[in-house]
Order: sequence, then C-alpha cells, then structure tokens
Amino acid sequence: MRALSFIVVTMMLALSAWAAPARAQGSPDDPPPHLRIAMVAESDTPKAGGTVTLALETKPQPGWHGYWQNPGDSGFATKFDWTLPGGMTAGEPVYPAPQRLLVSGLMSYVFERPYAPLVTLTVPAGLAVGTKLPIKLHLTYLVCTASLCVPENADLTTELAVGDGAIDPATRAQFDGWRRALPRSLGATATYQVAGGTMRIAIPYPATAAGAGAYFYPLAKDTIDDAAPQAVARDGDRLIVTTKPKGATGPIDGVLTVDGRALSVRAVPGTVAAIVPSGGLSAILLAFAGALLGGLILNVMPCVFPILGLKALSLARAGDEARARGEALAYTGGAVAVCLALGGAILALRAAGSAVGWAFQLQDPRVVVLLLLLTVGISLNFAGAFELPTPKFAARGGGAGAFATGALAAFVATPCTGPFMGAALGAALVLPWIAALAVFAGLGLGLALPFLLLGFVPAVRRKLPRPGAWMDTLRRVLSIPMWMTAVALAWLLGRQAGVDGMALALLAALGFGIVLWAVGRKQASGLAIGVPAIAMLLLIAGAAVWLERPMPKAPASDQAFSEAKLASLRAQNRPVFAYFTADWCLTCKVNERVAIDNAGVQAAFAKNNVAVLVGDWTDGDPVLGRFIEAHNRAGVPLYLYYPAGGGEPRVLPQVLTPSMLKQL
Repeated sequence: MRALSFIVVTMMLALSAWAAPARAQGSPDDPPPHLRIAMVAESDTPKAGGTVTLALETKPQPGWHGYWQNPGDSGFATKFDWTLPGGMTAGEPVYPAPQRLLVSGLMSYVFERPYAPLVTLTVPAGLAVGTKLPIKLHLTYLVCTASLCVPENADLTTELAVGDGAIDPATRAQFDGWRRALPRSLGATATYQVAGGTMRIAIPYPATAAGAGAYFYPLAKDTIDDAAPQAVARDGDRLIVTTKPKGATGPIDGVLTVDGRALSVRAVPGTVAAIVPSGGLSAILLAFAGALLGGLILNVMPCVFPILGLKALSLARAGDEARARGEALAYTGGAVAVCLALGGAILALRAAGSAVGWAFQLQDPRVVVLLLLLTVGISLNFAGAFELPTPKFAARGGGAGAFATGALAAFVATPCTGPFMGAALGAALVLPWIAALAVFAGLGLGLALPFLLLGFVPAVRRKLPRPGAWMDTLRRVLSIPMWMTAVALAWLLGRQAGVDGMALALLAALGFGIVLWAVGRKQASGLAIGVPAIAMLLLIAGAAVWLERPMPKAPASDQAFSEAKLASLRAQNRPVFAYFTADWCLTCKVNERVAIDNAGVQAAFAKNNVAVLVGDWTDGDPVLGRFIEAHNRAGVPLYLYYPAGGGEPRVLPQVLTPSMLKQL
C-alpha cells in the first residue's frame, strides 16, 4: 500500500508539474543526488548527559526543490531512519520557513534554496570520556523540478566522541546562521474559529509592527486548504488570517512569516470576530452607519450636549427658514470638517507607521492642556462669569458662528466615545482611504443630525420654548457637565504629566479664566483686550514648554544585555534585572508598558541600585537565543533577577506586575 501511494503521489506531481508554467530550469539529465545533503555536528565531542545539535545542510541543484515537514497538497515529508548508540535519542527535525509553490491549483511548501534542518541528539549520562558515538541516518525524500519528480535516498554518517562539548568558532558561526533562519517562539497563544466554511486565526502581534507579508503555514497536513488564499487584516494588537479550513480540530501548530521573520505559533479553538479585510460596499455602508449612529449618541455626552443645547435654543429665535437651514448646514460643515481633519491625520500617521487611533491627539499633554483651557473657558462663560463674543458661538447667529460651533462641538467631543463608534472607526482603519474618510465624515454628520433636524423641520423647531430669562438659568445648569469634562481632562493630564504638570495646567486655566473675565469686563479699547490676551498666550506657551520636557525618570541604567556585562555587574555585587524582549512579542510590550516602565518600579530599581539589562531578540540574535535556551525557554519573554551577593537567578513569571518587581 505504501508503494502504491508513493507511485500515485509521484504521478500526480508529474502531471501537475507538466501543466505548470516554467520556473527554474531542471533537467532529468542532471546527475543525482538532486539534493546534496551533508551531516554537520555542532560539536565533535559532546558531553555525557548533554545534547549535541546536528545540521542536515541541504543544497538543491538549480531548478530542483525539496519539501518542508508539511509538504502541502502534494509531495511527502522527508523520512528519517536513525541508527544510534544505545541510550542515545534524536529529537524531531526543526525546519526554517518554506517557500510556496502553486502548480495547477495545488499548493506545495518547498525549498528551492539551500536550507538546514536541525536535529538535537541526547547523549546518555555516565559515558566515559573518549567513548565513540557512531551516528547513521537513512533519509528518504522526494525532489522535483517543474516537470518531473524523483524519489531519492541518502545515507549519512558521522562519528562523535564523548568529551568536553567544545565548539569550533567557525562551526559556531555556521550554526548561528542556520538557527537565525529557524522560527522563533511567538510567546503568546493564538486563537482560531471555524464557522460558515471560513477559518479565522487571530495571532497576537503588536500594532507597532508593520505586519507586512504575513502568511500562515500549518505544520500538519489537512489542517487548512493549502491552496486557498489567505486574507490578512489588522485588529489592534492582532493579525487576523482568514482562509478556508480543511480538517482542523484541537490545537494547531504552524509558522507565521511576517516582516521578514518566521514565528512559531500555536492556535487553540476559540471565538474570533470577523473584521473587514477589504473595502466592499456592504462593509463601507455598515461602518458608515455605525459612525453615524455613534456621532448621534455623542450629542448626549457631557462634552457636547451643553454646546448643542444652547445652539439649538438659539434657533428658536430664527423665524426665517432660510437662516435656520443655513445655520444648520454651517454647523454640519464645521462638525464634518473637524472629523475629516482628524480622520485624515489618523490615516496619514498610520500610513507612516504610527499606531494611532481615535483621540490620538490626547496622547500629547499639550493638546490636553488646550482642551482643558477651552472647556474651562466655556464652563465659565456658561456659568455667567463673563460675556465674551468669541466663546459665545452657541448663542450667536450667522453661518460663521454656526460653523465654528459645529467645529467646536466635534473638537471637544474627542475625549468622549460611545456605542458603535469603536467598531465603526476600527473598520475605517482597514478600509481604503476614501472609504475611511467617508466613515469619519459619517461621524461628523451623526454629531450634526439633531441640528439638521431642527434647521430643516420647522415643526420640531416650533416645539422649542421661546427665548426668555429662563435661558440664563439653563445656561448655568449646562455649565455643570462642562465642568465635569474639565475635571476629566485634568485627571488625564495628571496621569500623563504627573501632579506637577496637572498643577501647572490648572494654574494656566486659572490665569486663562482671569484673562477672559478681564476681557469681558473691558470691551472698550484694543489695548485693554490685547494686554490680557498676550498674558494668556504667555501662560499657555509656558505650560506647553514645561510639558515638552521629557518626564523625569529614575536613573536605572537600561543597557544592552551581554554575558560579559552581566558578569561585570555581578562582580560589582550589584543586583541585576535582565529581560529579553522582541518587537513582535505582544506579551513583552504589555509587560514593558504596564510594569517595567512604571515610574514606581523605576524608582525602586534606582533606590536599590538595580542594574537593568535588555536583550533584544527581535532579529533572532543567536547568542541571545542560546542564553534563553539555557534557561529552559523556547523564546521571549524571559525575565531574570540576579540578587546581590551571587547565587542563581530567579526566573520571573511571563506576566509581570509593578508590585512584583518592586518586591524583588
């Protein structure tokens, strides 16, 4: 049966290769073997009870290719038949990521370039130094060209001797190159879901990484439809790979190639929500509707409702239909213009590689100060502290005032969010830019819908109460939610810039309020208005300059990790915290943001003279890789704490908390 299966597979490959377009040139007249394989040992003298790595250095002849451990729709994986000394065992071969070869609708995972699977052998303990270790390996494999396939065999031998485990520098450099090509552990578990004939695999991957050229290779056959296309979309700190399932059950192991590197991935069954990987009309309309509804809901938020309320009541004075409609359109234009400007900025920054989203500008403390001053000014105006034409957009008529009010409402709405907004704006970030801008415009339109209704439907406008003294009371009541918005912005600033930054901003807000009060009191001359205005600008500029300064950090010295540096610090009897990270490791980035970079943790490290060493494994540095493996980890994150006075390091959990690090 095995022979029959072998013949059938070979015939299918020959037929599919015959129908395929020409690739590299390979000829039946090429002398065998078409894969030249050499067995190379990392050390000729492994230690008893230790391990030694063998490389199967494989070089296909031009125009020929070998197969990965999962060959795909055709071919078969190389078969290993070891003959080893008693007690010695061989692990599973570890391959680099393959290439894809699509022929007549059949997808194969192949190697057309030189490659080297690595195999780890375990040497029995108790063997005397000098004991001979003869190694024999019989390989059965398939090698193909664009027009034919040939089964081949190879018999490889080498002899090792138990010794001190020494590694020749040239050999070490050679193995470093081979290891660099191997997939590195992602350090986080992926999730997949099969529903409606579609498989979605959610793979943790930092939003700060580009995510270019992502493709998922399953290790086992018949897991996915190998020939089916794979659509890849972003969902924050995840990549969503959408493809066609075949026989996936239980955990799935595979390799993700992305950003020019290979990562080993394990995906477990779970729930993966569908997201929009392309700009279909239905997806655009759905995102637009969500943004429209989200913008409408923003009107009841404390940062928007007071402005809308007073502006809406001002329309009660408008007996002229043309004027009412003109103001409604102007208000809408202001709201849509600001939302389009913010949306365009977001799309431009993301295209440049920044991981930003809605309200990204609030990450800058200077913008938060500007919003704080604005809300304080509006709050004071609503509370009756002064009467000033410029901030009273909501109480003035005319197209210019309505446009400015709409723009103001959209701008002060950025700290707020609501139902439907998150999904709609998240979809906008994966849509084509024209469609994405339409979604942001939908947000502004939703924000302006109540005002459009009042402007274009006289019956609704007539139900509004007529202006009177009661409006002064209402305006003071509406100052309360604006004050709540100001408090929230002050809290946010305290989180970003510390208590000192918040205090300075509140001082600037107080000065701003005094300036506005003075301007409101002195309507006479330009000089009377100009002096307070200059004072106000100086206050704001002072706050901006102070916030521009980098936040003070504890003097813990983060240095690039090396074993020599570690040894030097330990010789100085200093405690050392060493952590190993990578740009593609989501768990690493979360731990760094939440725990390691925490101001309290940094202060504790500085107080106790803890040296901090950082091992960046983003590019698979083999020296770091060996150090990580020596601590029984397949990859990052790895966190080690070396106490003062020597002793073994303490291996910390992969999920850190600030309190955990402070207690070290």
